[in-house]
Amino acid sequence: MAPLCAVALLCILGVWQCVRATPASQMDYGGVPLWVNRFLGEPSVMSLKDRLDPHRYQANNPESCPHRCYCPIQWPTALYCDHSALTSVPSSPPEDTQYLFLQSNNITSLPSTVLAKAMDLRWLILDHNQLQGELLAGAALQNHIELRYLFANHNRLSAVPRGLPAGLRQLRLAHNQISSISAGTFQGLQNLTVLLLQGNRLQTIKPKGFTGLLNLDLLDLGENRFKSVPTYLPPSVQQLYLSGNNFSGLGESSFAGLERLKYLRLSRCGLQSAGVPPEAFNMSTLVELDLSYNRLATTPTVPTSLQYLYLEANEIQEFKLSSFCPGEGPLSYSRMRIIRMDGNKMSYSQLPLDWVYCLRVLQNIFV
Repeated sequence: MAPLCAVALLCILGVWQCVRATPASQMDYGGVPLWVNRFLGEPSVMSLKDRLDPHRYQANNPESCPHRCYCPIQWPTALYCDHSALTSVPSSPPEDTQYLFLQSNNITSLPSTVLAKAMDLRWLILDHNQLQGELLAGAALQNHIELRYLFANHNRLSAVPRGLPAGLRQLRLAHNQISSISAGTFQGLQNLTVLLLQGNRLQTIKPKGFTGLLNLDLLDLGENRFKSVPTYLPPSVQQLYLSGNNFSGLGESSFAGLERLKYLRLSRCGLQSAGVPPEAFNMSTLVELDLSYNRLATTPTVPTSLQYLYLEANEIQEFKLSSFCPGEGPLSYSRMRIIRMDGNKMSYSQLPLDWVYCLRVLQNIFV
């Protein structure tokens, strides 16, 4: 997939912190890597536990450091309190704290006063804690106008926190117990670009549930309880992940209004060919489509703009050229570069002899 190529390139350059170099338990962050720009002085997002001698990164640090936390001198605005068996947020973090790491503790709530003095806070990571119900109080953070990243994946939250600061860019709430999104939940979060809600208990999206998300780029609603593609999705979305739901089928207008959509994931949704109409993916902006691990019997109709198609582990027995090239002529050809069809019920010899005229820029096909 195209995003994976970008990951590899950034890792090679060594400018960013590569997610593949660390254990998943430390670098989950909801399944989407958190890039670190060392040129801007951003600290390592990796836990310091068992990585460095504490005396080395605490040496000559004149600032006081909360109990069970680390205040590395090389990142003076970062406070590492992760993996420390904490049951509450440290009551007096340094006032200049910009990066607060609290993942993998036993924290149950975020009181409104605990971070009152850390007004420069930019990152707050609360993954793998015991936050329950609605005890991640958005009101505790609404005056933190510098806050850009808020992560609370793998907790027990039943609702999206309200009253979050308008400058927030990423909100990651994957693998909680959120069952509904009410109207106005995201009102005022016009700068949010990444929203992760996979692994929750969502069944429907209410009208105006996503109102206010004017610049959202990536929305992950996978592994929820949707029976059909949810409506009222933000029109700005370019990456939409819906894998792991149980769809009865797709409608011709399931993705209507998503005029910027480029990457669409629908793997493991129980889709069958009879439930996927020819117009379901009629989007000229679509670049990548993942339909792997479904129950499709034939190749679905896709736009000629599509470049990456993943159909592995279906029940495909028929390869239709009309799925890729609806017409004939020198200009009627697919821009497809990679097709994965391994794990289906057909072999390479069953491909039509004239497929090369339609798929003339194809680089790889796996059958």
